[in-house]
Amino acid sequence: MAIGLEDKKAIVAEVNETATSALSLVIADARGVTVDGMTALRKEARENQIVLRVVRNTLAKRAFTGTEYECVNDAIVGPSLFGFSMEDPGAAARLFKDFSKENDAFEVKALAVGGQMLGADQLDVLAKLPTRDQALSLLMSVMKAPATKLVQTINEVPGKLVRTLAAVRDQKEAA
Repeated sequence: MAIGLEDKKAIVAEVNETATSALSLVIADARGVTVDGMTALRKEARENQIVLRVVRNTLAKRAFTGTEYECVNDAIVGPSLFGFSMEDPGAAARLFKDFSKENDAFEVKALAVGGQMLGADQLDVLAKLPTRDQALSLLMSVMKAPATKLVQTINEVPGKLVRTLAAVRDQKEAA
């Protein structure tokens, strides 16, 4: 069924708006995946703030013009499923990686983050990025470490004195 010009403009505008606010993009080929599998994928994507779109290649290339995902135009060949991570840059990569383990027909084609296109072989790099909460906890532990070490060092001086006096007392009691 043919899509009218106004519908095409609406699709391009919607995908462009999504791409402008997305943190990363993962492109996959979902040919051969069952309807139940795609339904499960879409459900999990909604739970993880990932926008999944299937768009004609020409419309996708037009929608990516002027965004940081313009670099993936060469990878848009054949049927493509676009996964936009909206809150966590690695969310779509983790979802697609887990889904491809369960479905042999699902194949990741390319990914892009920060205006740079990465090959499908680098999916693990993006998937292993920490979530926002994990990154904040790592940052806080790094910031807290010097203060903790300082307090431990300051506390060690009187502790060492007390242990020395206790050893002298034990030695005199034994004598």
